[in-house]
Amino acid sequence: MTDVPAELREAARRFARPDALAHISGVRAPRGQRAAAVLILLSQGDDGYELVLVEKRPDLRHHAGQVAFPGGRIEPGDADPVAAALREGQEEVGIEPTGVEVLGVLPTAHIVRSGFDVTSAVGWWRQPRRLVPVDVGEIAAVHQVKVAELLAPENRVTWVHPSGLSGPTFVVDDLFIWGFTAYLLDGLFDLLEWTRPWDESRLSEIPARFLSDRL
Repeated sequence: MTDVPAELREAARRFARPDALAHISGVRAPRGQRAAAVLILLSQGDDGYELVLVEKRPDLRHHAGQVAFPGGRIEPGDADPVAAALREGQEEVGIEPTGVEVLGVLPTAHIVRSGFDVTSAVGWWRQPRRLVPVDVGEIAAVHQVKVAELLAPENRVTWVHPSGLSGPTFVVDDLFIWGFTAYLLDGLFDLLEWTRPWDESRLSEIPARFLSDRL
């Protein structure tokens, strides 16, 4: 069992600030619409911190192939967004809620593309293990990605949509992490004061499989 590192416990105080994500252009204020929650789960790997990301099945009607955090719609039986995020983590990839210490909750943000208001719970996984998809109808793969790889300047570019919109991207091996997930990562790393300088002028087109008429 791994205790929460002091640096994370201290930084978690910043998560609740109303302006915690204000500097990120792609994050919008909640609209009181459909509610969802995601679990941003950090753990101690063999050589540094890791994050749990899921890769959606390529044949889904919505978000096909996207890389995201475990999460989904808040259900009537969920006590709050944190409970919903933990439930989704268990249902999608088998993360046991009792093994997670919730560090804090980021401000709720609206996703234009899906129409959801999303609350992000940031947790510390005390007993990490290798994960596999549980909800195989939705999840194609689970990735336990090294934070150091996400922070590496050579793995960061700016995505550009045909409409002219753009935003941060993380490219680790075959994973193209963009959209709301990348905005959250970008904001989280800034709050934790982990961000390394990177060249925002390096542009990348969004892979065609991710494109739709909405963002």
